[in-house]
Amino acid sequence: MQRVGAKQYLVARALYSEDSFAEEHEKVCRPHKTTLDHVKQYFKCDAKRAKNTALSLLPIVGWIKIYRIKEWLLNDIVSGVSTGLVAVLQGLAYCLLASLPPWYGLFSAFFPVVIYFFFGTSRHISVGPFPVLCLMIGSVVTRLVPDEGPPVNITGFEGLTRDEQRVLVASSVTFLTGIMQLAMGVLQVGFVVMYLSDTLVSGFTTAAAIHILVSQLKFVLGLQVPGISGPLAIIYTLEIIFAKITSTNVCDVVIALVIMVVVFIVKELNDRFKSKLPVPIPIEVIMTVIACGVSYAFDFRVKYGIDVVGYIPQGYESPIAPNLHIFKETAVEAFPMAIVGFAVAFSVAKVYSVKHDYTIDGNQELIAFGISNIFGASFKSFAASTALSRSAVQESTGGKTQIAGVLSALIVMIVTLAIGFLLDPLPKSVLGAVVIVNLKGMLMQVREIPYLWRRDKPDCVVWLGTCIASILLGLDLGLAVGLGVELISVILRTQFPRCSVLANIRGTDIYKDRKDYTNIIEPKGVIIFRIPAPIFFANIEFFRSKLTEAVGFNPLKVLRKRNKALRMIRKLLKKGDLQWTSVSITDISEDESNMEELDMSIDFKDLPVSIDWNADLPANISVPKLDLHSLILDFAAVSFLDISALKGLKTMLKELIRIEVDVYIVACDPYILEKLHDCCFFDDEIKPSIFFLTLHDAMVHVLEKHPECEDKNTQDDTVKPLIVNQRRRTEHIVHINYCIRVSSNETI
Repeated sequence: MQRVGAKQYLVARALYSEDSFAEEHEKVCRPHKTTLDHVKQYFKCDAKRAKNTALSLLPIVGWIKIYRIKEWLLNDIVSGVSTGLVAVLQGLAYCLLASLPPWYGLFSAFFPVVIYFFFGTSRHISVGPFPVLCLMIGSVVTRLVPDEGPPVNITGFEGLTRDEQRVLVASSVTFLTGIMQLAMGVLQVGFVVMYLSDTLVSGFTTAAAIHILVSQLKFVLGLQVPGISGPLAIIYTLEIIFAKITSTNVCDVVIALVIMVVVFIVKELNDRFKSKLPVPIPIEVIMTVIACGVSYAFDFRVKYGIDVVGYIPQGYESPIAPNLHIFKETAVEAFPMAIVGFAVAFSVAKVYSVKHDYTIDGNQELIAFGISNIFGASFKSFAASTALSRSAVQESTGGKTQIAGVLSALIVMIVTLAIGFLLDPLPKSVLGAVVIVNLKGMLMQVREIPYLWRRDKPDCVVWLGTCIASILLGLDLGLAVGLGVELISVILRTQFPRCSVLANIRGTDIYKDRKDYTNIIEPKGVIIFRIPAPIFFANIEFFRSKLTEAVGFNPLKVLRKRNKALRMIRKLLKKGDLQWTSVSITDISEDESNMEELDMSIDFKDLPVSIDWNADLPANISVPKLDLHSLILDFAAVSFLDISALKGLKTMLKELIRIEVDVYIVACDPYILEKLHDCCFFDDEIKPSIFFLTLHDAMVHVLEKHPECEDKNTQDDTVKPLIVNQRRRTEHIVHINYCIRVSSNETI
């Protein structure tokens, strides 16, 4: 029933098939570029393009020209100082994850930041150590230079101490990571990060947080636990920790608990009152200073035997060249480091770019991080990305550009060159406690599991698969497993789409799943089948089975039975009497030698009349009777067809056409139509005229061709579909009522 006051408009237009629409409306011929044209355009160079390329490689030129000194400089200074203090502490703490002496974390908080200032496109992320990357580097370091036993036989290790060997490994794998990132940026493959979904990254970082938590237990408990890498490393580490739990240093535990409780409480207060605080309280820095003072005053190292940071050399070390032998040993681990480091940084940068309304370039970010890691590795720093908490400090304290990042690097440099010695008595349990507290955000991602399970179970499986695999197998193998699970979920969704049979919503030109609505119209003998996915080699058989299920019969079997019946009729006609036999066609066994003949189209040319297959046949010959005369395939959601699917589709259409079922395809993408023409899809049986612009066009055509059709859901002859066919200058005009109002005196 028409809703009172409903807005309406009336459309009167010709009924269009694809052919008739193309005849009436001229299409613009657009030349398609070949691969060679794209290559030529890519390498084409002129003055304007050279200038744009130079500016894109140095994004600093773009934003430095619009820098508002009076409005932004003070904010950048405050942000830079605040971020620098956090960067010093996190550099020392995260370096423990990489199994390196703590002061090398200061190098990673300085060199990459300076390079990113010139080449990066994000104005708000804080570049430097990232705990997940540090842990991945630590697994490589402990594999090649274990805590116990001799290191792997690598040229260049001769004459080096254990720490120097580890630094060489970390810098070399960082150099290789930078090369990979730079190569991907130059080759414009920044899109690879799109394959790391938010669900996968969430599961991966949660697993990384658990690894980080376990790795810091030895510092919090004051135990000597060797670094272990490889599958099930976390299980073996926990086994050693529980075996040595009776040797726990109580002083370390007390210090760590106090630090964690205080830092956690103040961080919660920072979040709750962030709108009222001019800058977040730098509680980690405050507690670190207090812990240093207390440790120095009461001589914790001597009295209680706690492990401290120890001597921090002043100044920077001379640059070193990477070790090519280490490249060969670590190439497999370096690639996931390059992907993870870029993916996390790009995700954070994208959030801030949307918030502050500017654009970032994924390929340029790859170049920026590649050069940063290559340059930093030359000065013994390890792979850099961005820490979420540090970036949040830089943005929330008012940072406007990467000038805040450079100022934070300046604070790190001052500590490295002048006052690093003050951190000598700092207990490592303090650093471990700071790391654990900062894991809260990543660990709380487990709350996503119930939400994902209720909303999207395949995504939940990806999350759980990635997380569990990363915990048990290690971060590198876990990431690979997560990608595999993610791709499998995508493949399964496209391989087994939710096909449906549609029906007309009474009084409209709208077609919906007939299972979801009651007030629908389904003309007898017509089925509308919707395919909501691309059709390709992996799902063509599924599509065929679902179509067979929708129509209620196998067209190939029906065709074979009809051809068998026709063969029997010819045989009886040849003998001169159709009454000579009473053998039913259904009792005849299949003749495999003539199977190809049975699959051919039915030929009546040597018979005096055509055969009505739905009528009773002579001589007790029986074949299945079909109520279906028209099948409409909705291709609106089909984005592509491959060659295998094209062949399978052609076979299905021929089988249906040969048993006198008219097939129509609607809303087909123009590029698919073009491909069908190019691949010689059409022949004497399958013609371009079966393609219609819309579902309603095809339905009107069917009802005109079969006027005996009526709604099979009702016996009331007064209820008719909302379709009025009129002859007007030999055109079929279709009138459709919509629920939108045009002004009362206008007609469209």
